[in-house]
Amino acid sequence: MTTTALFSAGPQLPERLAGAGVLVGVHERERPEGNFTPDRPWAPERVEALVGALRKVPGVKEALPDRAFYAQVVKEGKPLEEDRGYAWSTAGLAPYSLVSGVAPRNAGEVALGREAGVAVGARVEVLTARGPSSYTVTGTIDGPGVYLSDREALPMAEGVRTIGLVLNPGADAEAVAGKVRSVIGKQDRVFAGDARVELEPLADARIRWMGMQILTAMSALAAFAAVFVVSSTFAFGVAQRRHEFGLLRVVGATPRQVRGMVYGEALAVGCLSALSGVVVGALVAPAFGQVLVNLGIEPRGFEVQLHPLPIAGAFAVGVLVALVGVWSASRRAARVAPIEALREASVDERPMPRLRWITGGLLCLSGTAGVVLTSSAGGDELVVYALYTAMALILGMALLAPLIVPPVLWAVTWPLTRMRGATGILVRESAMVSVRRTAATAAPVLVTVGFAVLITGMVQTTAGAISAARVSTVQAQAVMVPDGTPGLSDAALRGSGAMSLLFTGVYAPSGETLPVYGVDDELLAHEKDKLEVVSGSLADFGGTAVAVDTVAAELQGWRLGQTVPVVFEDGRTVPLTVIAVLKDAPAHVLISRETVRAHDPVVLADQGYIVRGTPAAGPVAGLGARIVSAADLTQESQDEEDRLVWIYTLLLAGVTVGYTGVAIANTQMMAAVSRRRDLLVLRLSGALKGQVLRTVAIEAVFVVLLGTLLGVAVALPALLGMRAGLSEELNAHVPLVVPMPVVLGAIVTCLVVSAAAAAVAAGRAIRDEVKAD
Repeated sequence: MTTTALFSAGPQLPERLAGAGVLVGVHERERPEGNFTPDRPWAPERVEALVGALRKVPGVKEALPDRAFYAQVVKEGKPLEEDRGYAWSTAGLAPYSLVSGVAPRNAGEVALGREAGVAVGARVEVLTARGPSSYTVTGTIDGPGVYLSDREALPMAEGVRTIGLVLNPGADAEAVAGKVRSVIGKQDRVFAGDARVELEPLADARIRWMGMQILTAMSALAAFAAVFVVSSTFAFGVAQRRHEFGLLRVVGATPRQVRGMVYGEALAVGCLSALSGVVVGALVAPAFGQVLVNLGIEPRGFEVQLHPLPIAGAFAVGVLVALVGVWSASRRAARVAPIEALREASVDERPMPRLRWITGGLLCLSGTAGVVLTSSAGGDELVVYALYTAMALILGMALLAPLIVPPVLWAVTWPLTRMRGATGILVRESAMVSVRRTAATAAPVLVTVGFAVLITGMVQTTAGAISAARVSTVQAQAVMVPDGTPGLSDAALRGSGAMSLLFTGVYAPSGETLPVYGVDDELLAHEKDKLEVVSGSLADFGGTAVAVDTVAAELQGWRLGQTVPVVFEDGRTVPLTVIAVLKDAPAHVLISRETVRAHDPVVLADQGYIVRGTPAAGPVAGLGARIVSAADLTQESQDEEDRLVWIYTLLLAGVTVGYTGVAIANTQMMAAVSRRRDLLVLRLSGALKGQVLRTVAIEAVFVVLLGTLLGVAVALPALLGMRAGLSEELNAHVPLVVPMPVVLGAIVTCLVVSAAAAAVAAGRAIRDEVKAD
């Protein structure tokens, strides 16, 4: 399921560009993974020159700049969901066609997608970054979007990064692309055919990248849990079948033959299980893909495609996991001596192999070192080190289980000695005598609880730290926030007297994109005392006089008083003069709000801060905004973050619990087979069937408690190391947050599955043994 989703999660060509046989894009700069800042747009003069040259290329019918901007129709006082506006000529890149009416040709005219439900001739309010304006609907089209006349759209969409070429009928796209390259040179990019997906919108690419991280994490956890579970299960199976392997050695089987037999069993079971998993996954994958879209983990239009390659790959990985997991068990089976055929007692008295001592000890030492590295790491390394630390400790704990389990089990089962009757003593001694069986049953619980604590604690602690840092920056009596819109227009802010920041970017001569805040004069005056000026002064701030932070000044080599030419979102180059250098500024560059608006006519404010008066909370009619208190904003933001965090947490924890739940039930079933004689002796000694089942269930519960303690023991060091790293990075105390409902849910699931499986398996074993006798 996750394999097919990963295979399908590649870049997608937007439908609105599907009618262009060839796409020309701006030069792409190198950026680190996970960075989705846009590339520098063409200058308006360059766009005009390119369009003129491209129209002359043989095979090209029309060259159309992709001009997009923010536009949202307000219907019955509420903004509609569609929030993208385009120049009418851009519709030819889809191509979309008119369903009714005519195209918008003049100012005040608009064409809408028919899903908007607005008739031709109607008057509608359209929100743009400037505010609402009234338009007459001249036509409806068979695609989404808000379309204005080219002349009216041009001032809002001067910054162009893509030009689409509509080809003549029968023209070969690859041939046309080759001619285009010879015309425009190597400074820009040209794509034809399937390669056009390279110009996927950055917003979709960012969502897709986030989905890839989650799906990859799910796959990695699934693989780790599967290998761990298979290894533990086969190790337990080999320990149960030592008598059988001894008999095989007596009749002449070589160690190599025994090892091959175990591998053959793993191959047969792996093929059957992988085939079942592939069939179920293929059936569920399309619905899983839609769930990912609904959760915002994949962009709109994402669909899981069932291709042979990922299905075959999933099958191969399933079989490989089985073979890798059985490696250690097969070696142990090959070392069984012929004398084992004479053994009848199942007491675990065999010493641990030296290799197991060494490997387990090294893994535990690696996990301990990981705790130290995590506490001093920063950024994404925190999460990676925490995961590696937990995995190393889980594997080390599993390998050293025969050494660790007896003392921990002795402590866990001590309360049983205080029980009346023989049940408590019987449960305790049974678990203590069969250390391998106990360790094999506790291993899946160790993985389940360990990862449940680690994943939930890791995500929630990180989210809490980020939320706390954000809350501390809200310094207003009331806050204006978007209501059904992606941001706040100038009109909404102006009507409530709210101060705001416009977040955009400028393109430095070095080619780097620098984050910019457009600051209005009132907000600068209000926050001036919080800005630490290292050199220069903010007295002349405004226009092209700007302030930069020390990081940008050092990286770009900018000095106080220097004039630097930068490119804005409209593609125009503007010389900016550095009049102040700030320490720990909120963005690399602070520019006046008016300058930003003049060169980025579509950027919206995220929030508006109201520091004077106490306006009534509630929606601002027709402007896609509402006013809330600072406390309510904090809570709403936390609620939304919690929703996303819980989605991520439950997806990852669910994968682990699903795998290990099956392993717990399977191990209990296997254990019941080896205990048939013991259970029958209890029955012949006078124990009722209910007493026998209760004894087995109680033992299963205490084994789960053992696994829970070990799971918490391996997860907490990794979490504490990560918390220390976060505290150092944020320079503030970060509380450790472990959401107990999820952890308790995992533990209860293990308890129920283990006790139920043990009781059912024991009941069946007693019944089969009685029939056999």
